[in-house]
Amino acid sequence: MTGISQIRQFFNWHEHTSAAPLAVYRIGFGILMLFSTMRFLLNGWVESQYIEPHFHFPYLGFEWVPYPSESLIYSLFIGMIIGSILIILGLFYRFGAFLFFFSFTYVELLDKTNYLNHYYFVSLVAFLLVLIPANRYFSLDTRLGFTNYSKTCPKWHIGLLQFQIAIVYIFAGIAKLESDWLFHAQPLKYWLHSAHHYDFIGPILKQDWVAYFFAWFGCIYDLTIVFFLLTKKTRPYAYFFVIVFHITTWLLFPIGVFPWVMIMATLIFFEANFHERILNFIRLLFGHQEAKRSGINTSLLPKKMTTALIGAYLAVQLLIPFRYLFYEGNLFWKEQGFRFSWRVMLMEKAGYAMFYVIDPKTKSEIEINNSKYLTQNQEKIMSTQPDMILQYAHYLQDVYSDTTVIQHGVSMEFNKPEIHAEIYVTLNGRPNQLYVDKKHDLAQIDNDLSERKWVEDFVK
Repeated sequence: MTGISQIRQFFNWHEHTSAAPLAVYRIGFGILMLFSTMRFLLNGWVESQYIEPHFHFPYLGFEWVPYPSESLIYSLFIGMIIGSILIILGLFYRFGAFLFFFSFTYVELLDKTNYLNHYYFVSLVAFLLVLIPANRYFSLDTRLGFTNYSKTCPKWHIGLLQFQIAIVYIFAGIAKLESDWLFHAQPLKYWLHSAHHYDFIGPILKQDWVAYFFAWFGCIYDLTIVFFLLTKKTRPYAYFFVIVFHITTWLLFPIGVFPWVMIMATLIFFEANFHERILNFIRLLFGHQEAKRSGINTSLLPKKMTTALIGAYLAVQLLIPFRYLFYEGNLFWKEQGFRFSWRVMLMEKAGYAMFYVIDPKTKSEIEINNSKYLTQNQEKIMSTQPDMILQYAHYLQDVYSDTTVIQHGVSMEFNKPEIHAEIYVTLNGRPNQLYVDKKHDLAQIDNDLSERKWVEDFVK
């Protein structure tokens, strides 16, 4: 079956197909999420990223999410562990999938300093698994009679997960169709030149042609790999490139478990007999027996409503990455529409931010030591992202309102002070440029979806 015919078949959403790929996907996703959560805990990242910071950067529209206590934060990670185990086993599956989705997404909403594309991907997949009954084949729920056993499932159960993977790759490829990536091999050139820790290949990685090769190969790979995975004849070769590509990025760049997530996830493009062999191997290891109680794997909602909801989800996922078109200026510079658009590893951006508290009446001024309020990572990320700059400025105004500060023996009173900043930023190896001029009172600028005209224009 060709890739085009498979795409056509995908739109026959309610026809039934083997549920084996769904079962393997459920188990693989659960295992990787369990490993990732345990890794996060053992490395002490819960403490450094969520407990140590005094101030946090919530997402626009989610400022209402209450910040939990230390014990509740750890409880959320325990929830992820329990949810992952239940997903793997297919035991109390709906509860486990929801517990993982809720716990994981709640943690991610606490501070956008920690935003990563693959965290967003995990939240979306977890959400889909809450909706999709992936426990009706090869699960303890069927073994114990908690749900009907069915060896088949509607095609949209698998197709929707394939679509989500396709979105990641294709939009990552589209994002690479720009001059810095293709014609200057940036930021790859900068990153590869910094690979000093590889004794043998380090000197090779510093060759400019290597950066250009990786840049063009990465772009072509992202734009085409899904179509090769959809085609039976090319699928094994395509999957070989999936493994090589993601292991290479894992070895060269500090991107955590994302390569392994994609290596696992793309298995869902293989046909049912491939997944049955995996399940047979698990049966051999653990002696799993199928349930005798069988039934039809049907949707809880009418077909028309299910179709409408699927269409709405597809539309949202296709449109969100293009919202940057509503804004002027360089996307990487002002970052309006950057998050949630699958722009993976496309820029190296660093900034130096100096904030000032100024009394509007006396013009008394103090410079802020950012490390007093922000962790090193928060300060690094904040200094290049306009929405976080505004959030920090509003926080500083709250901190210094109606306060008296003694500096160099001089007492200064602040009622409702102005907050100014002078910020310089470098993008993809260019010299530092003025990013935010000190003339702006940032405390008077709302953090919303409007144009960020207070950010200086980018000069190439």
